[in-house]
Amino acid sequence: MFVSQHLPLCYVVSPQDFHDDSQDCEIGAFLASSSEPNSEDNWLEVCRKKFCKALLSKPNTLTGGVLADLLEEAVSRLSSSASECFFSAARYKGDENLENVVLSPVELLGIDVCVRYGCYLELLKVDATKDLTLLMKHIKTFLSTQRITSSSPLVGQQHGYLGHDWLASTVFLFMAGNKERSWNLLLGLSSLLTSAFIWPARTHASVQFPQEVAESGMGPVYWSTAHYVEMLLKAEVPLVHSAFRMSGFTPSQMCLHWLTQCFWNYLDWTEICHYICTCVLMGPDYQVYLCVAVLKHLQPDILQHTQSQELQVFLKEEPISGFRFSNYLEFMMGLERRYRDLVLTDMRHIQNPSE
Repeated sequence: MFVSQHLPLCYVVSPQDFHDDSQDCEIGAFLASSSEPNSEDNWLEVCRKKFCKALLSKPNTLTGGVLADLLEEAVSRLSSSASECFFSAARYKGDENLENVVLSPVELLGIDVCVRYGCYLELLKVDATKDLTLLMKHIKTFLSTQRITSSSPLVGQQHGYLGHDWLASTVFLFMAGNKERSWNLLLGLSSLLTSAFIWPARTHASVQFPQEVAESGMGPVYWSTAHYVEMLLKAEVPLVHSAFRMSGFTPSQMCLHWLTQCFWNYLDWTEICHYICTCVLMGPDYQVYLCVAVLKHLQPDILQHTQSQELQVFLKEEPISGFRFSNYLEFMMGLERRYRDLVLTDMRHIQNPSE
């Protein structure tokens, strides 16, 4: 009943206007200008500065089409730069026969959730299910060409990625249901280092890793992001780190839960958009800094629920209330200055994790 029926209007908070792209948005003007630096390095440097400036001073202007255009342009430029392409370019024409591609019940349920959420945000129409289903089939076919032939007895290695691809759903909403734009963006993103961290389905049993690593069922978010979240949290937010130890589980467990579903059901839609754009523009190490920032934001609640022995239930069942990316950007930039040489360097060695 609760899944199939709409809530009464008196219980529904009106969504933000994600289509209101402010005329004074500096990023929008930058993307539309042809007089800005043309070289990739200069363009990215200027874009990063303007993005950070907008997040700090006018975060409300970074919504809707502006963020979609920004993400699309950034991925296009990064994926066409030899110095930024981390994985070999994908060879997938997109004209494969999809009749035999079967989506799992979990994937179909995820599609339904995505379309309902998109309609609530007024980003999608109710008939978007067909396009999203077709997009998911293309992605599933494409990613299957990027996976090893496994001899592992693990069930998770026999049937592809077991969960729903929340990153693909996020991009589909980003592009307001435009299947072609979504597909082109995901294809370009697949060649970037950032995709290894924000797109779990991309690196599942990937041919990009040594056989034994690919067969383990664990992606770089486990052995890299999670490790550095623990390390930085202990140094930067020691009270939260201690609270987790007393509660009997680790902060990295919670972060993996958030990251696997791309913060759906935890952060507001605009903050999810800011997360994706920041990781693409600023670098995948910002995924680590974001997790530390979120845990710092939750410190009062974490300490309170540690006392009542309800910490794990609270973190898994409650949204991350009041978190705004713009309020913690300076904190994250401080973490970047202190830890990037270590964190990002290690992330760049994910194809040889033993080094």
